[in-house]
Amino acid sequence: MNPTKGLFKHKNPYDVEGTQELFIEAMRENAVFQYHNCVDYRRILDSTGFVPENITCFADLVRLPFLPTLYLKHHKLESVSSRKQLIKATSSGTSGSMSNIGLDFVSLRRGLDMVIRVGKYHKLWSPMPVNYIIFGYRPSRDNQTAVSKTAFGFTCFAPAASRTYALEKSNEGYRLCLDKIKNALKKCASSKIPMRTIGFPAYTYFLLKELKSEGVYLKMPEGSMVTLGGGWKQFYTQKVEKEDFYRLVYEVLGIKEDKIIEFFGAVEHPILYTHCKHHHFHIPVYSRVIIRDPNTFEPVPNGYAGLINLLTPMIHSMPLLSVMTDDIGILHDAPCPCGEKSPYLEIIGRVGIKDIITCAAGAEDYLKEKTK
Repeated sequence: MNPTKGLFKHKNPYDVEGTQELFIEAMRENAVFQYHNCVDYRRILDSTGFVPENITCFADLVRLPFLPTLYLKHHKLESVSSRKQLIKATSSGTSGSMSNIGLDFVSLRRGLDMVIRVGKYHKLWSPMPVNYIIFGYRPSRDNQTAVSKTAFGFTCFAPAASRTYALEKSNEGYRLCLDKIKNALKKCASSKIPMRTIGFPAYTYFLLKELKSEGVYLKMPEGSMVTLGGGWKQFYTQKVEKEDFYRLVYEVLGIKEDKIIEFFGAVEHPILYTHCKHHHFHIPVYSRVIIRDPNTFEPVPNGYAGLINLLTPMIHSMPLLSVMTDDIGILHDAPCPCGEKSPYLEIIGRVGIKDIITCAAGAEDYLKEKTK
């Protein structure tokens, strides 16, 4: 079994320590493939003098040139032909431009192995039908965003008895249909079938807050869940503390904290990061995270804030081994009460950037503000 296949079929999705050598071998295997099959990526590595065959330890992965997400919004790098890319998706485009990512069969097979194991670990799989309330876009040919496709994909964890979408397409674009969602939630509360919400936490919060102000308090059926993903994006200034959010969910829907699950990911790095029961994003075996200083881009010690650099050998069709996000985060290695020894990622927020240079400056200003 080759190292990448072995990594994605590893039984424990959070055995980071036990898969370190396997991860390094898989990254080397992927880097060599990308180098020989993507001309632009080869130029990037050659310009830095990086030789992918020489990857033997994690320090080499730290030196592996990373691609900023902003670069990927303006340059599409491919290692297999577009016609072999079975699923294509774009980022949300909140910054004004979008990354275009294509996944071939090899990438999708690895992704499926990951989803099966992570979903099993977090008890997301269920044979029981579920009524889905999706705080996101209804899929359409005109909407190729990863968030819409991911939200639909999450409805495969349990058979869909129904799917109700909060964002519906109109002549003026997408509009938020809160009244429709309110009615759907009331129907779910009177049903014997569990309910699961999926999507943006901001929309979930706004709706629950409005229901509470109207004096509407519901009790969802046993087995119901609230799942969150996609971040607060343009509503970041209105983000609330997790404890306040969880309390509101319980007050309005009767769903306890242990049934609230949050996900983190990026179209340029489609790894499934899932909250543990203590709401920590533990690093799965399929990836590694480096936190970098916003000025020097050198790694910072665990426990310190910086720019989040995500690594994975998952993608076969594009050279997305090492991606630098515009998110600020902290990597923690302190013991987690859930029992997992894998480090966990705390996401502080996002830096608003217009180019790669201002990413560093903006991150520095953001960190200074946070540490005042």
